Amino acid sequence: MSSPSFNPWNYKPWWCQPWSIALTGTAIIGGSWMLTKIIWLTVAIALPVLLWMGFFLLVWPKLMRRMVMNANELDRSSE
Repeated sequence: MSSPSFNPWNYKPWWCQPWSIALTGTAIIGGSWMLTKIIWLTVAIALPVLLWMGFFLLVWPKLMRRMVMNANELDRSSE
């Protein structure tokens, strides 16, 4: 089992931290609305941005933890 203290964000630079991803995505979506005031354009911009944010904030950390857990299991089984 992986160490409960494993934090995949420790291996990413400052510009790829949860706060910077959320801030950038929010700024892009909010900026598109503030500049255009066109709902369909804002939605068209928001969908890929939200997918990007969802992947890097929710999916990627789980995949990293699973990868570390699998690597630890392989290390123990080869001993």
